[in-house]
Amino acid sequence: MEIEPAEEVKEPPRIHRLDEPVVNRIAAGEVIQRPVSAVKELVENSLDASSTSISVLVKDGGLKLIQVSDDGHGIRYEDLPILCERHTTSKLSKYEDLQSIKSMGFRGEALASMTYVGHVTVTTITRGQLHGYRVSYRDGVMENEPKACAAVKGTQIVIENLFYNMIARRKTLQNSADDYTKIVDLLSRFAIHHIDVSFSCRKHGAARADVHSVATPSRLNAIRSVYGLLVAQNLIKIEASDHDPSSSVFEMDGFISNSNYVAKKTTMVLFINDRLVECTALKRALEVVYVATLPKASKPFIYMSITLPPEHVDVNVHPTKREVSLLNQEVIVEKMQSVVESVLRNSNESRTFQEQTVEATPSVPSVTNNDLHLSPSPSGSKSQRVPVNKIVRTDSSDPAGRMHAYLYKNPQKYLGRDSSLTTVRSSVRQRRNLKETADLTSIQELINDIDSKCHSDLLDIVRQSTYVGMADDVFALLQHNTHLYLANVVNLSKELMYQQVLRRFAHFNAIQLSEPAPLQELIMLALKEEDLDLESNENDELKKKIAEMNTQLLKQKSEMLEEYFCIFIDSDGNLSRLPILLDQYTPDMDRVPEFVLCLGNDVGEISLYVQGSANGVAWPIIQRVRLMGRPCEQIKSLIVAFIFS
Repeated sequence: MEIEPAEEVKEPPRIHRLDEPVVNRIAAGEVIQRPVSAVKELVENSLDASSTSISVLVKDGGLKLIQVSDDGHGIRYEDLPILCERHTTSKLSKYEDLQSIKSMGFRGEALASMTYVGHVTVTTITRGQLHGYRVSYRDGVMENEPKACAAVKGTQIVIENLFYNMIARRKTLQNSADDYTKIVDLLSRFAIHHIDVSFSCRKHGAARADVHSVATPSRLNAIRSVYGLLVAQNLIKIEASDHDPSSSVFEMDGFISNSNYVAKKTTMVLFINDRLVECTALKRALEVVYVATLPKASKPFIYMSITLPPEHVDVNVHPTKREVSLLNQEVIVEKMQSVVESVLRNSNESRTFQEQTVEATPSVPSVTNNDLHLSPSPSGSKSQRVPVNKIVRTDSSDPAGRMHAYLYKNPQKYLGRDSSLTTVRSSVRQRRNLKETADLTSIQELINDIDSKCHSDLLDIVRQSTYVGMADDVFALLQHNTHLYLANVVNLSKELMYQQVLRRFAHFNAIQLSEPAPLQELIMLALKEEDLDLESNENDELKKKIAEMNTQLLKQKSEMLEEYFCIFIDSDGNLSRLPILLDQYTPDMDRVPEFVLCLGNDVGEISLYVQGSANGVAWPIIQRVRLMGRPCEQIKSLIVAFIFS
């Protein structure tokens, strides 16, 4: 009789405590699921910091670089050591605070999670500080002590190499175009809700932003600038409220699309207590209304902002705060569904079909009543052929890359026109922030002299033309109607810079240097470049004296330089700010030494005669500011468009 061997009894696996880095990395994978999650957290932090301008820069869909900059209140120096530790926050101090939370962030996990899956660098400055601080974080802690640096108001957070230590996650996110589209969609949603904040989002290296909104008092204008005219003109305003404590308490306002709107998918932008969230139940309920009310099951565009008492909303139900739980959610959804259905049925009594009209131009003859009585062709269906010499290759009224997108127009001249052009231009990125020119008589006389010499025919050609391309290093091709013109870019650019300085006099935007540059060293560099005899010791002594004299002179005139030209020189003789002559263009910084030398020479030369008169000093400085705007390939197309504005 064979004896069967006893089965081995397996011991249950032992439970052990995970290491802290493992726990944090697992948690980070839940909070930061993809690049758009990181952008959402950072933008919400910027909004909590009372920012009025938020810009986002993305490279490779956010995997290589995410940069979010704002002009909020900044981060205090003493808070930087614990900034990226888990569960550190300024939004609440005890659990009961969640019942009345109004900020979008509250857990203190987002920044910490980013440091566990990427390389995070923070640059910040608070009000009243002379300089900012920059510090890098990894795994929740600072890699080094904060370093003093030049900074603009607010905070800039940079995340590099996102998911560098999560190979599987990174492989699933290789489609950078898809992730960037999600980020653009996210910023678009924020832009139409927070209409008092300016938003921009662009790819790294791109000249034009894919999202660019400016603060506006009208939400419809915000929707028009972000989603386009076709969406905005087919929206209906909707409002609803309920103040019955026994059923529901809420207020809702927003816009929904009418029967003329056609789209392949539903776009629903939902904010609850200013928090961007999703509500599947509400979305399905509204889609049912559209299916039953409108023909062909049209997919709607819906924007809703719902305000409820904070104690009726549970915001702590999702790792990424994408969803919230509402008290009496079924009742609220049902009431909103009824309101939307009522509004849609009332608007569905008539339908509008948009007719597009084209203004007649000299190259395309207008059609008269006599033209309608011409004898038909034998086929009865073929239209008359337009002569080849009357065909215009491009249309200057098309906003994509056309000249009028670059041109500044006096608002008073266009008050009587149709607002469609204004609407189209509002969707194009504003390239300049022109302000009222200075009140100095000498500057106004120079501007009047330019305006008086303006050639009306040339102005019309440039205003109604299309930029074709560069013919060579000097000439650009412009098309106006059926004619091609060659424009000398070199001459135009010189005149452009001169006119820009005059029109922005005392109202320049500024380029902030990352590190203040000592004037004396810059002048020495410029003098050495001009000196062919590099071995002369006598010249070195002379150069030092020239550099010292020019530095002292510029320090004495620093107040005037800052007020009129936005050239900031501190009491130690350091240059930290330069004027912007042409938006979206950074001048060649290798020419700064030459610029500073010429600036010092001209200020000193004129001061001998006018004893520091602001009007007398202004003219030679204008000539030197033009040096900062020497033409280069990347702005030649923009230069041609700017010159006749």
